[in-house]
Amino acid sequence: MNLHFIQHETFEAPGAYLQWAQDKNHTFQFSKVFEKDLLPESVENIDMLIVLGGPQDPATTLEECSHFDSKAEISFIRKCIDAGKAVVGICLGSQLIGEALGARFEHSPEKEIGVFPIQLTEDGKKDEKVAHFGNFLPVGHWHNDMPGLTAQSKILAVSNGCPRQIVSYTPLVYGFQCHMEFTSEVMELLIAEEKDFLETQNTYAWVQKPEEIRSYNYNEMNEKLCIFLDKLQNAYQQSLS
Repeated sequence: MNLHFIQHETFEAPGAYLQWAQDKNHTFQFSKVFEKDLLPESVENIDMLIVLGGPQDPATTLEECSHFDSKAEISFIRKCIDAGKAVVGICLGSQLIGEALGARFEHSPEKEIGVFPIQLTEDGKKDEKVAHFGNFLPVGHWHNDMPGLTAQSKILAVSNGCPRQIVSYTPLVYGFQCHMEFTSEVMELLIAEEKDFLETQNTYAWVQKPEEIRSYNYNEMNEKLCIFLDKLQNAYQQSLS
């Protein structure tokens, strides 16, 4: 498998996604747009596209963030989908997938930062790629928004703060508003970026303090994410035969 990552910020690191690629001896490349990397001209050599999160949203303009070209990323994601590639979007990435398929992102009812459980829907329990998550699974969150829905999409998981935590758009295209890739190291990067807010906020019901975020063991969510990626890889390879 040849993976391509789109990374928007240093502190929105790939975590368990990259670890999975390394453990499986997959080849991988990055478009680190915060370093002004260009997107690939062709999708031919990509098997799986992974679009990471960021503080932006799909409506962010180049004037607001000079290294984030939303329109270019949306177009590139659509190319990958149309070419039958496996595509996974996380947080901002999930919203960009929805936009690529004509579904506008929306604000989530609640801001969520920390570790809170997601719950599989009936569609989620029927989806063999995520059914192993179980009815409830504590996962990472760091968001204000959520992905849009198409007529064909299915909501696979929800949380108390957000009704669109995992969305399947096609059998090979998935949006994760939640962050199952978080590790202790990734969380430290995010906490450093948001430290003042996290230490002083008392307004949001679903925002944890740094010491609470640091107390979690992320192994279970990472392991279940890797099983999902194994299953997605198998589905992609079967689609080629």
